[in-house]
Amino acid sequence: MNKLYDFDYLAWTRDQADALRRRSTNELDWDNLVEEVESLGRQQQSELRSHLIVLLTHLLKWRHQPDRRSRSWTLTILEQRREAERVVRQNPSLKPEIDEILADAYRISRLRAARQTRLTTKHFPKDNPFTWSQAMSEPVGEED
Repeated sequence: MNKLYDFDYLAWTRDQADALRRRSTNELDWDNLVEEVESLGRQQQSELRSHLIVLLTHLLKWRHQPDRRSRSWTLTILEQRREAERVVRQNPSLKPEIDEILADAYRISRLRAARQTRLTTKHFPKDNPFTWSQAMSEPVGEED
């Protein structure tokens, strides 16, 4: 069974799903199943982090380049807020991890904001200036 996991992942997932449906525990690839289930949880964290990176990048640009604000930035901020809220709503166990995920996302956001604005990283706070609440509610206009 391990060979199928390494050789044809899709076929492995189908075989495992079939064995699960039939409650055929002796056909299950337990070690790889455990690894895959754990990775599903990490994917939810990663999805939230990705949305927060985009959100925080745009919030930094919004704060530090007020003369360059655009409707596109506004809509991106609103979209990423909704996506981040959706991920947390669908995965409430992420709530205790939000501060850590937010801090991790900020480190990348700061670099992206510097690249996109052509400002130095020193122009942006070294430590994350946004709490979850601030990131999700700082006014940017067009709050539909």
